[in-house]
Formats: sequence, C-alpha cells, structure tokens
Amino acid sequence: MHLKSSRRTLVLAACACGLGLVAALLLAGPFTGERAASNSRPAAGAPIVPSASASASASASAPSPSPTLTPSLRSARPRTAPKPNRRAGQRLLTMVNRTARTIWPAVAADPKHPIKATGWRLPPGGKVSVVLPDHWDARVWARTGCSGHTHCVTGDCGGRFQCGSHWGALPATLAEFNLNAWRGMDFYDVSLVDGSNLPMYINHTGGRTPDKISSTGCVAAGCTQDTNATCPARLRVTHGGAVVACRSACVALNTDQTCCRGEWAPRPKCVPAQWPIDSAAVFKRAEPFAYSYVNDDATSVFTCSGLCDYRITFGRSPH
Repeated sequence: MHLKSSRRTLVLAACACGLGLVAALLLAGPFTGERAASNSRPAAGAPIVPSASASASASASAPSPSPTLTPSLRSARPRTAPKPNRRAGQRLLTMVNRTARTIWPAVAADPKHPIKATGWRLPPGGKVSVVLPDHWDARVWARTGCSGHTHCVTGDCGGRFQCGSHWGALPATLAEFNLNAWRGMDFYDVSLVDGSNLPMYINHTGGRTPDKISSTGCVAAGCTQDTNATCPARLRVTHGGAVVACRSACVALNTDQTCCRGEWAPRPKCVPAQWPIDSAAVFKRAEPFAYSYVNDDATSVFTCSGLCDYRITFGRSPH
C-alpha cells in the first residue's frame, strides 16, 4: 500500500470460481493499492476488484496521531445501527466478535461515501451493524490491545477511536469492499497481503449469488485458523511475550522479490515458494479463501449481485 501517493490506482482480479466468471476492472481511489492483473483473459469491459498490494514497510501505514481528543478506547460502547429503512442500494454490514477478547473494529471510510461511525468496541460475543452506502469502497479491520487514549497494539489508526479515512497500522487482517463496482456486482475479499492480526471471514446474504464460504468460515480447501499460531519466527510481531500479529514476507523483508516488484512483477516470476520465507503458504493454510500474496486472485475475490448484506466474523472456525 503506497500511502504517500495522493492518487492510488488498483488493478484487481476477481474470479467467481463456481460460475467460471473472471472479471477485470481498473479502479482509482484513495483506498486501494496496486495489484497486478490476472493472467486469465477478462471479458470485454469487465472489472478487476479489491485487495491492497504489499507495503514497502509496516511503519509507513501508521498515520500521525490526531491532535484532537478522542473517546476512550477502553470505555467506548458498541454503536449498533438500528434496523434502518434503507434507501435503494444501501447494504447492512454486521461485525461479530467470536474471539475470547475485546476488539476494536475500524473502517477506513470512502470520503466520497462517508458513514456515521468508523470505530467500535466489541466485547467477546458482541456484534455491531452499520449501513453502507452504494458504490462504497473501503477496508475494515480489527484493532487489538487498545486502552484509554493510547495506541492499540495492532491495527492502530494514530490513537483515534473513530478512524475516519485513516488506515490502520500493519500488519492487520483486512476486509475489502467495492460495492456496485460493475453491472450491479459487489466485490469483496479478505486480504493477508500485508500480514494478519486476527482470523477473519466474510459471509453475504441476499442478492442473487450463492455464498461460497460457509457460515462457520469454511471452504472446500479448509476452515479459518489463527495465523499467529503458525507464524514463522522471522515474521512474528510480539507484545508482552505473546505473538500478536504475523507479517507478510514483503512487510518483513521489503525486497522486490517478496513484494513482486521490479523484475519480479510479472506473474510467472513472482513465485512465493522461491522467497526466503514463504509467507503466502502460511497464510493460505490458515485462511484458504484469503489473499495470501499480491497475485493470489483466482481463489480470493468474491462477488455478490443484487442487494447483498455482509457479515464479518472475527475469529477462527469453531471446532
């Protein structure tokens, strides 16, 4: 994610695997990184949709603290949207905490389509819902280890409770959305391209597209697991003696090879198995449906046509 540029262009590849649909779209906007296109030949006029490219460094993503006071991260209560009378095109996003600890979900909102709240506190078992406007492009993640007005241990957005349009510090597991991006279709994914701090999976309801991920976070290739438990030593982020996040090889090593840049940008040359540390394999085993590296399009982008609602579950699949 190239945070220092004022204009960021994202080229993403979306494959609705069960239907054999490959879509390609060039999107421009402040919430996207840069992704290489798929080798598959897209249909004419089709889109390629969301996941951020790997960062140059983890520290680059942490914005400077806001000069204004924010609500206490410890004391703030979940802000649950009422059952709304939604206007045409609006979706309902529900976030559920299935971990054993309190988390602080956050949204880096699209300034062209703002929402009222961009930060919440969720205790174990808690959930919160928010109405999303049509054509919404944004990312969602969860912060951990937050206290008072200080920064969170992972996913911090400069000490703010409401993140606004500020991205969270890496590594953090990301949910990425492009709503009504092409011919009424939504595109969404879970991205571990820059690393992971919590297990996460996304389900959709409504619309005309079957959900390919089970309600317990499973696909044919496996179920959602905690990457922190299997993170290689060189990629671990620790706090208080515990592993709190797992960096990608790109974030940890910041080389052209591990970030698929320069001479390694072409897909045939960007081979995670040839990296000094194959973080993509670690991530794919933990979350088979998620982006494990920048070119992992075919099994990682999902679509929903029609008026679709979404649920993000923070936590691994139940045993």
